Amino acid sequence: MRFSSRVGSTKLNPIAEAEAAVRSQGIALNTVNDSNPTKHGLAPKEVPGVYTAELRGPLVARKQLAEFLTNRNVEEMATAGQDSSAPVDPDRLYLLSSTSEAYTWLFKLMCDAGDIVLGPKPGYPLIESIGGLENVDTLEYQLQFDGSWFIDVAWLHELLESTKGEKVQAIVLINPNNPTGSYIKPDEREELVALCRQHDVAIIADEVFFDYSLEPFAGNRRLAGEQGALTFALDGFSKLLAAPHAKVGWIQVSGPKNLVAEAQRRLDIIADDYLPFSDIIATRMPELLAAVPGQLKRVQKRTRANLKRLHTMLDEDESGLVSVLRAEGGWNVLLRFPSVIDENSLVLRLIHDFNLTGQPGYYFDMTENGYLAVSLLPEPDIFERNIKAVLAAVSRELNLLGA
Repeated sequence: MRFSSRVGSTKLNPIAEAEAAVRSQGIALNTVNDSNPTKHGLAPKEVPGVYTAELRGPLVARKQLAEFLTNRNVEEMATAGQDSSAPVDPDRLYLLSSTSEAYTWLFKLMCDAGDIVLGPKPGYPLIESIGGLENVDTLEYQLQFDGSWFIDVAWLHELLESTKGEKVQAIVLINPNNPTGSYIKPDEREELVALCRQHDVAIIADEVFFDYSLEPFAGNRRLAGEQGALTFALDGFSKLLAAPHAKVGWIQVSGPKNLVAEAQRRLDIIADDYLPFSDIIATRMPELLAAVPGQLKRVQKRTRANLKRLHTMLDEDESGLVSVLRAEGGWNVLLRFPSVIDENSLVLRLIHDFNLTGQPGYYFDMTENGYLAVSLLPEPDIFERNIKAVLAAVSRELNLLGA
């Protein structure tokens, strides 16, 4: 597998080699140019303690997170009637400020300028934006809908076999995807892992919505911990706690041992350059992790109730003009309305007649007209009001068209 030439050297200089050799024997090295003020009695009282500059995030916090993830895996596998997986290794975890930052690190790790990262469409346009900032090309692979969403794995196979495929360094798998709400199906996972292993392509698995199942199919599971291909699984408190301002994310690295070792050697260089995770935040890890189960239940109750109410409202709507695509997981759903109505016109109608706005399907590169993304998070009365407004707006637009 080829890693970015931007990160790391294949050979250490003599000093670095000697330092590594001594430290491998468990010998601590002091330095004559130690410029960490907290080691010299100069830490402020507001931020006490000694800063240890641990590249992957404070070890204590990573151990706490690893225990949480291990317990979660045990529960999920027990529910699925499967044997427990190996414990999560805290040394395979990287703490950072957000999954968005994780994307930038991984693009730096895997890609030189002009290399390609594959991302799903329809999808949230974050990958293209970050790719542009990193001088990385992004190429969409299309999700198809046939009662449920699926990945055209045959198209991916054809691409990776082509000359263009030689530039592909990573594929982003969002599990479940936003806004389609689709999980990676078991058969897709098996094919994708084999394909990535065959073509030396890394998997970036964004699983921030995984816990928010709505109407899932059986057998879906996390890509975190996948051993068949080099895999970087992303998650964080922003979604687990339903708190966008809780900027704590993490990367879990897994896969063949030799690739993991090389990836982490290079990823450590990036982490050393940025050192984004604060010891102050690390002290709150136990209480934040403890809050996750309650928050998950709270949000799940809201989203599932609103989805149930949405189905009822659409069934009771006499016009029958609006439907909802099956959403397997996440916080959002896609409404389908007659394609004779322009998506911009519908949203403008919501703005002018109802003081509401929304995100039409083309925001997510839907291939056809006639979609609107709707959040399942609002309080029930507000959610119902929003859906009534959408139904009324669709009716008014059709009347205007004389349909």
